[in-house]
Amino acid sequence: MRSLPTSLIRSTAAAAFLAISLIAAPAATAQDTGAEPFTYDIMLGLNRLSDPQVSPDGHWVTYQVREVDPVMGGGGTTLWLQDLTGSDEARPLFPNGEKGNTVRWAPDGGTLYFLSSRSGSNQIWATDTEGTEQVQVTDLPFDVQGYKISPDGERLVVALAVYPDCETLACSVERSEAEAARNSTGRVYDRMFVRHWDTWKDGTQNHLFVVSLGADGRAEGDPVWVTRGFDGDTPSKPFGGEEDFTFTPDGEAIVFSAREAGLTEPWSTDFDLWLTDGLGDSGDFTNLTDSNPAWDAGPAFSPDGRTLAYRAMSRPGFEADKFAIMLRDMETGQVRQIAANWDRSASSLAWGPDGNTLYVTAQDTGHYRMFAVDTRNGAVIPFTGEGSVASSSLTPSGIVYSLAALDQPGDLWFKTYRGREMPRRLTEVNPVVGELAFGEAEQFTFEGWNDETVHAWVIKPANYVEGEKYPVAFLIHGGPQGTFSNNWSWRWNPQTYAGAGYAVVMIDFHGSVGYGQAFTDSISQHWGDRPLEDLQKGWAHALDTYDFLDGDRACALGASYGGYMVNWIAGNWPNAFKCMVNHDGVFDTFSMGFATEELWFTEWENGGTPWENPRGYQEFNPANHVDKWNTPMLVIHGEQDFRIPTSQSLSAFTALQRQGIESRLLIFPDENHWVLKPQNSLQWHNEVFGWLDKHIGE
Repeated sequence: MRSLPTSLIRSTAAAAFLAISLIAAPAATAQDTGAEPFTYDIMLGLNRLSDPQVSPDGHWVTYQVREVDPVMGGGGTTLWLQDLTGSDEARPLFPNGEKGNTVRWAPDGGTLYFLSSRSGSNQIWATDTEGTEQVQVTDLPFDVQGYKISPDGERLVVALAVYPDCETLACSVERSEAEAARNSTGRVYDRMFVRHWDTWKDGTQNHLFVVSLGADGRAEGDPVWVTRGFDGDTPSKPFGGEEDFTFTPDGEAIVFSAREAGLTEPWSTDFDLWLTDGLGDSGDFTNLTDSNPAWDAGPAFSPDGRTLAYRAMSRPGFEADKFAIMLRDMETGQVRQIAANWDRSASSLAWGPDGNTLYVTAQDTGHYRMFAVDTRNGAVIPFTGEGSVASSSLTPSGIVYSLAALDQPGDLWFKTYRGREMPRRLTEVNPVVGELAFGEAEQFTFEGWNDETVHAWVIKPANYVEGEKYPVAFLIHGGPQGTFSNNWSWRWNPQTYAGAGYAVVMIDFHGSVGYGQAFTDSISQHWGDRPLEDLQKGWAHALDTYDFLDGDRACALGASYGGYMVNWIAGNWPNAFKCMVNHDGVFDTFSMGFATEELWFTEWENGGTPWENPRGYQEFNPANHVDKWNTPMLVIHGEQDFRIPTSQSLSAFTALQRQGIESRLLIFPDENHWVLKPQNSLQWHNEVFGWLDKHIGE
């Protein structure tokens, strides 16, 4: 077991690229000898970098590193500071080792705000670049969910979970105290959501409050509830953040993205951009995107303040629709789409300092790239090449971004806007990675459903020897509108299988993202036919092409939709694999239509409600084919998973056990759709790899 202490984190000088489009090559490849293979126990102890933030003058970058101990369960998030102008040395922001997260720079560049729970609740604190003096800025009665700084640095907008039917923040405090003190435990609901993701609804919503800062830098006066009267969450739950709201350029109002709850929230994707009536609590809002009944998100103002950029879907009820790039002239109200012919879905966007360029991230043919989009003519130019950009921050001269790959966890790089110089590597938070052997990955294509091109990956074992055959981990991604990309994963990392001596095959079947919207659309109402055909054809192609794959010793593994597909394969492609692993997989699509929380998903994917289109829910229902199951299966589920309720895996396990099929059930009472706690993740990997070793190992 290898856990990396903070002392091993270091920065490095620029690493030369072979070409601008390439990321740094791994230090050890599948053909190397003598290097220790990369394994899951090593992975779980690696440091995790995120959230780069550049100072307004481009002099400094801060970032956070999460340290994890998968055995003892300890760790924490440390904030780091690095000089971008000369020295390549990074140092902890706080000399005494205090923890914190979500650092944001004040407009003057002299103050850094951050979140910390050291006072007993999650509040905003402030410090300078030396980190020696740390001042608590807010002392609010609830945890701060997120925050933004006004353009003049004199105010903060903070997100708090409060009771929306209260008139004041004090009322929410009283209600919260009364709820904590009552002896009965029953919950009563008059509308959905009843529960969402991994949390039962408690009557609160995320709302925005504006806090004024005094001369001493601390909050003064009562916070103003600027979204009072709005029936909905901002940031949205469960994954919304500060990208959901922003000050207007003059600092006198807030634009936020939110969906009105009402009685339709569980089957609606109609998020809109709303403009507050100043910074008061009048309860008056202007819907800037009322004409679009689908999802609008990510408001970002241009440097001159005249243009509001945002992302917009066009089809209501479809969460995997293409996010187009929209521009709104704030003076005239005119809205136009740019790069309309670019067949990619924008995941994030940020204005460049020239005011004419948007830097946009999007999935793209097995990579997660950043693109420069000209707002005048819609021209799109790739800014990064192979690998995956996780987060970024713009400077006056270029962009600092976190870049990862199949064989490289995220580290920071810097590239100028002009791109004439090679990208410069800024950090190496896991130096041990360069000493390890990874499996050599190759992307390949084949003709899948409808004779259309399908992309896939094959990875050799880290201990690969020419001429030998290896057992195969056949990984099936979730979503279903997901992808296997040239990226790093902390949960389903294909290199952990390669390090354990398995070859890996991963297919981006129809429905995957990054290959055009029509390709993504093709899986809806076709869960069991088109992607299965791709998986079958891709598996046959891989076996014909790569002679090191042992088709007689292969195990199919998948989570969420991938778990559904494992259940579907068990009854519709029997005898193809020696074993299976089903994590949080759908077993009965009909009951899923009633039991899941986000109804828009099942209704879109199955062509309506279960009573409107029962055939759509039954056509590709794994539960209808259990009589043909015969393959040993490991079934895993988290009891806090409300997306795919635990009954789905219990039903699959019942079907296996009742028929006498070798099976094993792993339940995590304290995990949701993902296994996140370090010690639970270690157990998960031990069980999964033990199952593979038993059925297809040496």
